[in-house]
Amino acid sequence: MIAMQYGFTLPADYDMSIIDRRIRDKGPLLDGFPNLGFKAYLSARRNEFGSRDNLYAPFYLWQKPEGASDFLCSPGFQALTGAFGWPQVRTWIVWRADISPEIAAARFATCTILRTEAYSPLAEIRHAESAEAEADLATGRALAFVSGFEPTTWTRVRFRLWKDMPEIDERMQAYRVGHLSLS
Repeated sequence: MIAMQYGFTLPADYDMSIIDRRIRDKGPLLDGFPNLGFKAYLSARRNEFGSRDNLYAPFYLWQKPEGASDFLCSPGFQALTGAFGWPQVRTWIVWRADISPEIAAARFATCTILRTEAYSPLAEIRHAESAEAEADLATGRALAFVSGFEPTTWTRVRFRLWKDMPEIDERMQAYRVGHLSLS
């Protein structure tokens, strides 16, 4: 599995209803896309839930790399880049992905990008991420948990989907989920 995210930082005075409309109109187009675990259409408004910026930043969980490749080569992605520019697409090798049967109820998301120090014990970090996933999922509030790592820049991702907005800390970026495409 591969986790993937790109994002666009929009001007402070940007009319975010444009993004809401885009998500509403374009979101269903990826429902049932081959090799897609899910795509969360995410947006954040400046000064809401601690966000410093207006953002449009979809997050994907791909079952197979071919799904990510097919999407990035698609007319839909070409149209997106024509509208918003050429993004940096971040990808992570998935360590763990848990998805609740109630995932469709997700209204919020949090994403934390963490640095991994050189020579860190990756197996221990992976185990700790798994334990955190189990704790979040046991509460019943988290509807999905994805953790993974990227061994070029040595970053880790911790992504969660929620029915209700959880407590946010300074390392997290919180989003609204405008649409959720599932395989």
